[in-house]
This record gives sequence, structure tokens and C-alpha cells, in this order.
Amino acid sequence: MKRWQKILVTLIIAFIAVGVGVLAYAYWPYQENLEYLTAVSDNYNVTILRDTWGVPHIFGETDADAAYGLAYAHAEDDFDTIQLALAAARGQLGAISGAALAPNDFLVQLLRIPEVVRAGYPNLAPETRALVEGYADGLNYYAALHQDEAYPGLFPVTGQDVVAGFVHKTPFFFGVEGVIGDLFGEERPLPVTTKQTSQLPTAVRFGSNTFAVSPTRSANGETFLAINSHQPWKGPVTWYEAHVHSEEGWNMVGGLFPGAPVVLVGHNENLGWGLTVNSPDLVDVYVLDINPNNPNQYRFDGEWRDLEVRNVPIRVKVFGRLIWTVKEEALWSVYGPTVRRPHGVYAIRYAGYGEVGLVEQWYRMNKATNFEEWQAAMRDGVLPMFNAGYADKEGNIYYLYNALLPIRAAGYDWQQYLPGDTSETLWTDYLPFDQLPQVLNPASGFIQNGNSSPFQTTIGPENPDPANYSPTLGIETSMSNRALRALELFGADESITAEDFYTYKYDMAYSAESDIARYVDIIVAAPELQSGDETMQQAVALLKAWDLQTDPDNMAAALMVLTLNAINDNGHINPSKLVGAEIDPAVVITGFQTAVSTLQAQFGRVDVPWSEVNRLVRGDTDLGLGGAPDVLHAIYGELGEDGRFLGIAGDSYILLVSWDVDGKVSSQSIHQFGSATLDEKSPHFADQAPLFANRELKPVWMDEADIRANLELEYTPGDY
Repeated sequence: MKRWQKILVTLIIAFIAVGVGVLAYAYWPYQENLEYLTAVSDNYNVTILRDTWGVPHIFGETDADAAYGLAYAHAEDDFDTIQLALAAARGQLGAISGAALAPNDFLVQLLRIPEVVRAGYPNLAPETRALVEGYADGLNYYAALHQDEAYPGLFPVTGQDVVAGFVHKTPFFFGVEGVIGDLFGEERPLPVTTKQTSQLPTAVRFGSNTFAVSPTRSANGETFLAINSHQPWKGPVTWYEAHVHSEEGWNMVGGLFPGAPVVLVGHNENLGWGLTVNSPDLVDVYVLDINPNNPNQYRFDGEWRDLEVRNVPIRVKVFGRLIWTVKEEALWSVYGPTVRRPHGVYAIRYAGYGEVGLVEQWYRMNKATNFEEWQAAMRDGVLPMFNAGYADKEGNIYYLYNALLPIRAAGYDWQQYLPGDTSETLWTDYLPFDQLPQVLNPASGFIQNGNSSPFQTTIGPENPDPANYSPTLGIETSMSNRALRALELFGADESITAEDFYTYKYDMAYSAESDIARYVDIIVAAPELQSGDETMQQAVALLKAWDLQTDPDNMAAALMVLTLNAINDNGHINPSKLVGAEIDPAVVITGFQTAVSTLQAQFGRVDVPWSEVNRLVRGDTDLGLGGAPDVLHAIYGELGEDGRFLGIAGDSYILLVSWDVDGKVSSQSIHQFGSATLDEKSPHFADQAPLFANRELKPVWMDEADIRANLELEYTPGDY
């Protein structure tokens, strides 16, 4: 960011000094195209039904019709975020928002996302292209009717722009932008590995739960599935709930991100799935050996090769409508995208680069009618990561450690930087799908994942064997508290009812095997705390009697969560630090002292009910919460100046699904806010928040008769 700010200041000075003109925004002639777009709209046969919670149910004759209506409905609720996602994928954020977001645009050019999409788009199935083009048409029609909301220079968008959104966003889930950003520091961030025998340290990322129970473990022969992703509550990867139905067999309900024309997690009448972030090693950085006589050549297998050198234009908003174009060097080597820095020339290679079929894979998953079709979509797909938890009406349950795992040469430490002068480090193949860690219909009758090791998916002999996987794959071996608790709860109950399943999802406890319990032991044993003042002694006594729960009325939970907050950099508590991490007792004690001081200063006491501290704030809505970082009812927050822990992420869109013994599906869901994710004037801006705070769910309606019995509004795009 600072680098771009310096560039901007330099350019402004140059502009003032020499009076060079700048480019203005290019506007789409909306009125000239409105008549055309209205005619286009007439080609789509779609009806939008909004239920009493504002959730859109899109009924289209074809899948493309439904995608058109989905785009229009989502734009009504969150047009600004959809536009940001599209602008980011196009590399237009700098032109729209200024220098702070221009590094994204450089990444788009460095990774050659436009070229990748142009090359791959014709290879998508015709029905996939029709789907994304229908979605683009829906956005264009909304933009034409709401010119005052549309970003200048963004419209019209195309089906390729929709596909680019997937190509752009997915690598961010496994940290490509961070790896590249680290290269722009003052020094080389990591050493270059030499060939040696090494084991990779692995850790989970915080993020989501999914678990499923088969008829062999349920009380009444049901099949249960929990779809429980933990996402930020605001921004481009926050959940939006929708239901799409077409006469071509698409009938899917669930969550999607702004700019997505398909449901990403959810269920149809036959099957469903949830996803959690996994953390395989998918990104490598190579240090190139540059020719001392030619800075644009690098050594590879004993020969000098030419770098491909481009100067890519980055358009940056200066002020008002004034745009300045900056030229940045973008290199390419045999490994892929390459950057030149004062401390070296680096190439970046990551799994799934060059693939555009992500939306097609999700589309096939949406329309699958049985396990074989769904698994085939995964097997044939290009999704580079994510754990998947699956269940269906036949009683099948399935866990998959999905990943494009590069097959790498043994002997290197692949978490360091790699020598970029040998084909030995240039991987080209992935581990075959059938060799990925996975568990189908275990004898235990349940599977779970909480961003945790695939080697502890369930109890019993069906867990994948870590001995079968090379450490070069970087598969995580650590556990989260959520995974520990899921194994404890589901493993102890051999007759799980629907009520049990709900209770386990909303469990608010830390495991006795978690680091939280170790923190408690450290604190209550610290002599300097036991001999402290009366307030400190009271706080220690509270923690000593704590039951490791974070329910709303708990009097000790605030002490521990604020201790965690002090230890882990306000709002960035990573579950990999909460199970099996190295613990410095002095840091824990200092964090506890900070927590005690905060509570005493802000509330006048340390025995504060957790719900008074842990808050959901949405406009005028201000509600107390239970839950905490890395419990199954996960709430992540930031400490405000008033001492309150303000929720920013964690449990967000929750969908609990069941199939009865006859295979009939039913489900309940909740969103932390409501369907109108940006419109403060809408009755659905925060109407689900009270239910969310009370850990209650609302019904999901899929049958048209049920929807109409709970109907708020019926219309077609452009009706009002």
C-alpha cells in the first residue's frame, strides 16, 4: 500500500508541474442501451418471489433465466459489493477507488487473469456460458435502471467478467496475494532451501464447520448435514442466501458470494454439501538466478532463458474523475508470474493456475442428483482447495479433503523459497483425486471438519492414514477446538436426534484438550496473580471455577476471550494457536492482566456476563451474543474502545439440513443480519439478527406452494 501511495504522490506532483492531462472515466451510455436491454430482458422468462424474510426465490424456465433473475435480485440487496467484486476481477479498483486498491489491479495483470479467461472461456460447456451470460445480462439490466448506483466505467459486464471473478477470488483463499505481497518488503522474507530431508510444519486456518450424521447413528433413521461456514460479516466474501429453481432441473438453496451465479454451499432435494477452508501447500516461490550480463535472462537447467517482459498499465483515480495511468513491470518465467525486487527476482507458481472451470464445477455440483454425479463433478473439477462435507437422501455421508496437490520432488523444504534454476523444482502434476484423503460412509456414522486435519475426520478405522501422504503435500496435521469438540460430542452419542444435532452445532465450550484449558492452568497457578489486589484475586477465582463455556450468561468467559484478544492481536485469533501451540506463560499472564484491567475500567467489575461484552451491532440493532473464537458457535470480534467485543466474523450463514427415512428433505437457516446486506432502509437489513443472537433458525421454503404461503413480494426484473 505505501509503495502505491508514494507512486501516487509522485504522479500528482508531476501532473501539477508539467500540466499533463489525465484520462477521465469512460461512461456507458445507459439510455442508449436501456431499450436494447429491455428487449434482452424480454428474452428471459423469470419470476422473483420474496418470502417474508426477504429471501429471493428465483423461478426461471431455463437455468440461464434463473441466473438472470438471481443477478437482478442480488443486485437489489448488495449491488455495491457485486460491483467491487467485478471491478477487482477486471483490475479496475484503482480507477474506481484510488491508489489504496491499485495493488489488486497489478496482481490481475501480473497473473494474466484477462488472458487466462479469454483463452479458457470458449472451452466451457455451452450451458455454462449461457448461465454466466444470463447472470451478466441481469446485472447490466439492473445497472441501466439504477444509473446512480453504477460504478463509472464498469458496465456492461460480460460472462467472461463473471468467470474472471472466480479465477481472481479463489487463489486469495489460499493466500496468493499475501505471498506476493511479502516480496515487496525491504528484504527477502524467507531463505532459499537447499536439497535436504525435511518435514513441513503445518497449521490450520480459521474458518468453518461441516458435519454429517448417517442413518446408522441418528435416532430415527434420518440423515443430518450442517453447512456452517465462518465468513466475514461484511465485504466481498460475506454470504447471501437465495433459492434458484428452473424447469431444467436446477433447484438449489444455500449461500453464495457477491458475483456468483450459482449456490456455493447448500442443498437441493437430493443432496447437499458444506465447505471449510483447508491449508495444503499450494503456493511456491522460486528465486531466479539472473544473468549478470543481461538482467532479463535467468538460468534454467544450465542455460540462459529470456524473461518475458511487459509494462502493464494500472489506472489510478487521483481525485474526482481524474485518472492517471501508471506503468508497472510484469515478468514471466517458465515457473509463471515473476517480479523483480531489489533483493532478487522471484517467480510464483500456484495450484490451479490457468483454470477457468470453477463456475462450471459448482454448476455441476448444483445440478447433481446423486452421490456419483456430485463426486464426478469434484473429480473432474479444478477447485484447488476446500474440505467438503456431503450428505444425501440415500443416507450417504462423505468427507473429502479436496485439493490440487502438486507432486513435488522430495528433499526440499517446500515452505521456504525454492531454487529457480532447475526443472527438478518445476512441478506439473497433481495427486490423483482418488488418492486424496476422504471418508465415505464410515462405520461410526458421522464425519466432521473444523478446518482441521483430515486424519481425524471421525472415530474408527476409516480415517485416512497420514503415512500415505508425503510431507511435500503440506497437508495439515493439527486440530482446532471445534474439531475436538465435534469428535467429543458426536463420538459420545450413538443415537443422535434432530435436537441433539442442533445442540451440538451451537456448542459453546472449549475442549479440556484445547490450549484454553492450559491457559487457565497457567493463570490460576501464577503466584504474582494470586497475590495481586482484590480485583485480580477475584478474577483468578472466577477463572479457576470456569466451566470452559461461553454461553451468554457466563461470568468468566469475558476474562478468557479478552485474554485471547490481548495475546493474539485484536480480532485476529487463529485457531491454530488454540490447540497444540507453543505457550509462553509470561505472555498468557500479561494478557490476563490486560483483560482484567479492560473489564474493570470499562464495566467497573470483572464478573461481567459474556453477552454484555460480546455484541452484534448492525445499524440501530445492538444485541448480546454467546459463542467465542474457535468454539462450534464461533464468534470472532474486535475489541472496541468501550471494552465490548464487536462481532466481525464467524457463524454467519448457517443451514441445517435433514432427510427423513423416506428421503424427504427439510432445512432451517439463519443469516447474521438479513437478506438486505446493504440497504439500511429495508426491513430485512437486520431482521434475522435477533434470531441469530438467540441461536434460533428460520424455515427454508423450497416448494412454490410453501413460498407463496409465506410471500412478501412477487415481480419480474424491472417491474418496479
